[in-house]
Amino acid sequence: MKYFNNGWVNGLVGVMIFAGSLPATRVAVLEFSPTFLTAARAAIAGLFAVLLLVLLQQQLPKRVDWLPLFYVAIGVVVGFPLFTALALQYVSAAHSIVFIGLLPLATAIFGVVRGGEKPSQKFWFFAILGAALVFGYMLVQTKSWLFHYGDFYMVLAILLCGFGYAEGGRLSKHLGGWQVICWALLLTLPVMLWISWLYMPNSFADISWSAKLGLIYVSIFSMLIGFFFWYKGLAQGGIAAVGQLQLLQPLFGLAIAAVLLHEHVSITMFAVTVAVIACVACAKKFA
Repeated sequence: MKYFNNGWVNGLVGVMIFAGSLPATRVAVLEFSPTFLTAARAAIAGLFAVLLLVLLQQQLPKRVDWLPLFYVAIGVVVGFPLFTALALQYVSAAHSIVFIGLLPLATAIFGVVRGGEKPSQKFWFFAILGAALVFGYMLVQTKSWLFHYGDFYMVLAILLCGFGYAEGGRLSKHLGGWQVICWALLLTLPVMLWISWLYMPNSFADISWSAKLGLIYVSIFSMLIGFFFWYKGLAQGGIAAVGQLQLLQPLFGLAIAAVLLHEHVSITMFAVTVAVIACVACAKKFA
């Protein structure tokens, strides 16, 4: 029963919340522009973040923390939402979810670069194998040696998100998990409010409720609440242990895309996702 403590429960809830991000983005981007969607989700989450920071009387971070907080904002507040929204104009949510299997690996690699860790050769073997599986899948899908626009955007999204996770992980050790995302959102709030106003649709009356709900989900849950559960789980159960739950995110995402969006999840797509998860799990084991 020790494996089912509060850390694992909170971590699992966080992963399940994040798993709905791409399907919700897919629905929202059909009617909102990627620029507005990116800015609006950050602006809405940022307003709630300010409210939390004020109500809970949080002290300002030290001067040395602001640059890493800016990196977090670039990675998870701006970069990942923007490039996934761009990607989902060209590919299905199910297709994009295959790339999420590389997110734990991307986070680990940036952890090596930023933290000075030295993984074993076995780690790099499984890291390269996982990347090769994803690259091979893209070649089969596009039937070309050229990247699809959606694939290119997803690669950028994963790289930026991995970078933002690594920076946030370092900061959360002394700032606290939910505080990191709240301060990062606050940092970008003025710009995101301005961009939201510039790219706001002429009328929300013509926007379907499904698109509005997609915007609400990625704003409140993906951009804010999910991080609360995720970082709390890491703090309670340990980063190395609870962090493995993130490998379940692609499977949750594929299930959501199939059930709610009625998207076709091919056997190949499912097999590649499972294989990538296995490779990342092995890479983490030998890191």
